[in-house]
Amino acid sequence: MATIGFHHSHEQVHPAGLLAAARHAEEVGFDAAMCSDHWAPWSTRQGHSGYAWAWLGAAMASTSLPFGVVSAPGQRQHPAVVAQAVATLGAMFPGRFWAALGSGENVNEHITGDGWPAKEVRDARLLECVDVIRRLLAGETVTHDGLVRVDRARLWTLPDETPRLIGPAVTPRTAAAHAAWADGLVTVNQPPEVLREVVAAYRDAGGRGTASLQVHVAWARDEATALALAREQWATNVFGPPLAWDLDTPEAFDSLLPHVSDDAVRQSVVVEHDEHRLVDRLAALVELGFDALYLHQVATDEQPSDEKHPSAAPTATRAPDGLRAFLDMAGERLVPALKEVRP
Repeated sequence: MATIGFHHSHEQVHPAGLLAAARHAEEVGFDAAMCSDHWAPWSTRQGHSGYAWAWLGAAMASTSLPFGVVSAPGQRQHPAVVAQAVATLGAMFPGRFWAALGSGENVNEHITGDGWPAKEVRDARLLECVDVIRRLLAGETVTHDGLVRVDRARLWTLPDETPRLIGPAVTPRTAAAHAAWADGLVTVNQPPEVLREVVAAYRDAGGRGTASLQVHVAWARDEATALALAREQWATNVFGPPLAWDLDTPEAFDSLLPHVSDDAVRQSVVVEHDEHRLVDRLAALVELGFDALYLHQVATDEQPSDEKHPSAAPTATRAPDGLRAFLDMAGERLVPALKEVRP
């Protein structure tokens, strides 16, 4: 039986609206949740980027769901601080938290003023960060002098159950590299043949734990609206590495919009209006070998227009209508059917 979770997109929705969405996701039957740790959105039209680590404490206190976060230690986030955040959430919510540790994207990391390292340097830095974080979570006092520096760091509050450290990967090469240290794998939807390769590379390299897939979905009541929403909110996310990792501002991503075709959007986002067909398409992804599926509805009614920032914050008691409509449909149609699918 697959775990069916909901992805909370800080880049698109005010954190108060996301908090209400987390509560509503649990109410309609989702059994897990995740989010990403971003400094900036992928597009100026998305228009948000709340601080994931602060939000996680509120979301986990407001629900009983297990949560995960995708973060990038090493530049914007010091690994000792990441370890402290992981330990604290693990101590407060035993067995309910995991953290996926990646090498980052320039759009988030450039704010420190440091240069953006080459991919091989970022990968080496990530391995150092993982080692530092694991040692701190094991109760050690850590000093380290390398691509990151740590001076006599110790965590004074440790969880009884150490949270899992997950490897986020888009390519088979990265998935295979993560197998050496990760407690599980998380990736994003791509063509089925690529997803098979990513899972196989991780497993063939000895990768342990669960394999999870975050799926971008644009669901609406008709096909034209679904595609328009996908283009509005997620068209700048169709570019894979190295371009997506190296661009440094939302405006830089937006400059590429004229080059994004509808076919490219459909490769990155499951665009659908028929609930029965959507179940079949998502079930086929689970059957590729994934233990957990995290659904990300890219459409939201909080869309900015032109260069105007989204207006007032939503109430903390109700999810934005664009998310609420999807969650209600998913709770009725998607979640019960997908929970029965076996990887």
